[in-house]
Amino acid sequence: MNEIEDARVPYLFYVDMMKKEEIAKVVEGLLQERGCFLVGVTVSAENDIEIAIEKTEGTVEMEDCVAVDHLVHEKFPQDDEDYSLTVTSAGLDRPFKVLAQYVKAVGSKVTVSLKGGRRMVATLTSADENGIGVSYTALEAVEGKKKKEKVLHEETLPFDWINSVTPYIEFE
Repeated sequence: MNEIEDARVPYLFYVDMMKKEEIAKVVEGLLQERGCFLVGVTVSAENDIEIAIEKTEGTVEMEDCVAVDHLVHEKFPQDDEDYSLTVTSAGLDRPFKVLAQYVKAVGSKVTVSLKGGRRMVATLTSADENGIGVSYTALEAVEGKKKKEKVLHEETLPFDWINSVTPYIEFE
């Protein structure tokens, strides 16, 4: 890499970061009006933009995604810069990224993967800027009993202990 190319790398990174912030700022008001919140904006090197949104209550509807798509195309005309745009819901298989997702999921079952390899299925009991509260049962040996019994545990987990939290999907 020559000096000119090397000097451009930080500039290109800055432009991408600024673009993410600009996009987030543009869609913020519309999302609030529609009862949604922003989960994330990604911009690839090829200018593929993905905006992930979530509904504060209920599920994201097609109309929510279409409204965001129209607004972004209006504010960032493709005549000025060519890009592809995908507006999507956060998805059941994707880990939570923002506090609002944790808050929305309080009371539901989640899969928690902790640093160090421990994994559990638990009920999310609380969420704030410091971490989450979970409740789960585990089969354990109980003194004076021959068979293992289910024991209820409640834990508070700081975010820096957590690798990921995803919705737990049960098939009945």
